[in-house]
Amino acid sequence: MEITNAVDKLAALAQGSRLLVFRCLVQRGPTGAYPGELAEQLGLAPATLSFHLKTLQQAGLIQGQPISRNIRYTADFAAMRHLLAYLTENCCSGDNTICVPGMEAESLPCCAPATTTLAP
Repeated sequence: MEITNAVDKLAALAQGSRLLVFRCLVQRGPTGAYPGELAEQLGLAPATLSFHLKTLQQAGLIQGQPISRNIRYTADFAAMRHLLAYLTENCCSGDNTICVPGMEAESLPCCAPATTTLAP
C-alpha cells in the first residue's frame, strides 16, 4: 500500500460519525446494511449519513451494492486488512513477544519477523 492510499483511508476514519459507520458495517459482516438501518442504529440524519457513506466509499473502505432502488453497504474487509498490515508492518522489530500483549502474537500478521514482507 502506498502512503497516500493509507492517508486517504485514515483521513476518512478520522471523524467520529464515519468511524461509527465503518465499525457498524464491520460488525454486520458481509451482509452489511441499508442506509436507513444505519441511520436508525446510529442516530444520524439521512443527508449526514449519505455524506459519510460517500467519503468512506471514495476512500475504498466500504462498498455499495445496488439492490433495486436501494444500496446495501458493506465494509471492504480486504481494504481493512491491507491498511492494518501497512500500519503494523514489521512492528516491534519482529519481536512477537511484545507486539500484542495478552494475545497469541505469533498468529497475527503484524508480528511476522522484520525480514518478512507482508502481502498487499
